[in-house]
Amino acid sequence: MGPMHVVEQLRPFPPVEWRCRAQSVAGGELSKLGRLCTMHCTVVEYSGCKEGYPCGYCASAQGKVSIGMWAHSMTVQDYQDLIDRGWRRSGKYVYKPIMNQTCCPQYTIRCQPLHFQPSKSHKKVLKKMLKFLAKGDSSKVAGDEEPMDSHREDAVACSFVLKNESDISQSELKPLSVEETERVETEDNNEEEEMKKEVTVKKVESEPPQTCVDKDSAGSSERSNSAKLVHTTPKPGKGADLSKPPCRKAKDIRKERKLHKLLQNQTHSLEGTPSQVEPQVLLSQNSKSKANQPKSIEDFIFVSLPDDATHQLEFTRFLCDSPLEAENPPSGPDCGYGSFHQQYWLDGKIIAVGVIDILPYCVSSVYLYYDPDYTFLSLGVYSALREIAFTRRLHEKASELCYYYMGFYIHSCPKMRYKGQYRPSDLLCPETYVWVPIEQCLPTLEHSKYCRFNQDLKAVDEGCIKELGRVRVLHKRIVMPYSMYKKRRKGPSDEASVQQYASLVGQTCSERMLLFRS
Repeated sequence: MGPMHVVEQLRPFPPVEWRCRAQSVAGGELSKLGRLCTMHCTVVEYSGCKEGYPCGYCASAQGKVSIGMWAHSMTVQDYQDLIDRGWRRSGKYVYKPIMNQTCCPQYTIRCQPLHFQPSKSHKKVLKKMLKFLAKGDSSKVAGDEEPMDSHREDAVACSFVLKNESDISQSELKPLSVEETERVETEDNNEEEEMKKEVTVKKVESEPPQTCVDKDSAGSSERSNSAKLVHTTPKPGKGADLSKPPCRKAKDIRKERKLHKLLQNQTHSLEGTPSQVEPQVLLSQNSKSKANQPKSIEDFIFVSLPDDATHQLEFTRFLCDSPLEAENPPSGPDCGYGSFHQQYWLDGKIIAVGVIDILPYCVSSVYLYYDPDYTFLSLGVYSALREIAFTRRLHEKASELCYYYMGFYIHSCPKMRYKGQYRPSDLLCPETYVWVPIEQCLPTLEHSKYCRFNQDLKAVDEGCIKELGRVRVLHKRIVMPYSMYKKRRKGPSDEASVQQYASLVGQTCSERMLLFRS
């Protein structure tokens, strides 16, 4: 068997003009928006502040706060300036977290590909991919994977101390009080009541079965208990032993035993055999496992679904829709600017697709989805390394394109700190919108979730709004400054909303983009 090959293929998104004509907008004012799209301009509808909705990073039910606007069309230069002020797109929805109010502040992070130095874990991912392409044996590649502890030195440092048992003082070891003991017993009783509610089986009056314990079993149990006291030296190995079941919490094991015992007692009390209840339990378990089976990319995209399928609409909205207009200037890269799908092909099969935006100064990584059969290849890390190399290639033709934007860095969420491993990288100051090396930002982030990275206390936002009247407005298909629209407007004043919009997008973008007003 010869070596396999991974081929990258870059495909641009469909033209924005076609998508905008097909877009139906509430109010009817933008029904002929397709005519404006040929002018290469940005048209947005400002949605305002959205607060009190769930956060996917800290599981807070009402802690997320952000500002958003719907972009019907957008130039690549406008989006470049927006992400340099902390904005980010999800499909056509462009949003900006309110950093000093949201539960998990999200800082824009960018990497410098021209000076990028891969870490040890990055090199291991590349070697793993090369070995897989050379041998084509996924089992051997997966077996050669290093344990998780080997990546510890590449992670972002955190200031915490692990105490040994000898270092803990006796004052810290407090026995349970009577009230605490009663609280624990109350929690156990509540667990039993919850399990009784879960089991919906009608009880029939009957005597509970008597369990007999013989001496041999008692003796064997004593021997097993004594055997547990003997500690054997574990064999050296890499990672967890896959032949053994995963570790579980004692609380879950205790709850499962009580539930099993309750099921057994209630099953014996029924008029009939115990097999009447067991098939229902097995059926629910089997149906749950089948529903959670991962799908391949082809199954996910090309599966036949009804027209009103929700997840198909979300897939298109999030991964296929983009407001960016394609541009091909002579001084730009050969592929031009805009939104693209970077496809990874393996012997005629798509195994991963990366959604990227190619902008005047950077390659912005939007999302990656991949075939779950190739999870062992760490395609998330591999695609990021390939996109960094791709940015270097684009820089050879477009000298100003020299950064790789990785989205948001969330220090308060440990799972999102991996982006700090791509060095050198910078974080965007949320107040002055200047870039600061991440090494200077981490010490302050250890003490506070929200930080101003610019140490110059006199520095201010140089792109802040100075003249509100110069904000461009689209009203009844007529472009005008806000000062003129304000005189024509009937009804309550919207100056506060326009002021908030202009202060967040900045003076430059507010004078270029068209703010839709009904």
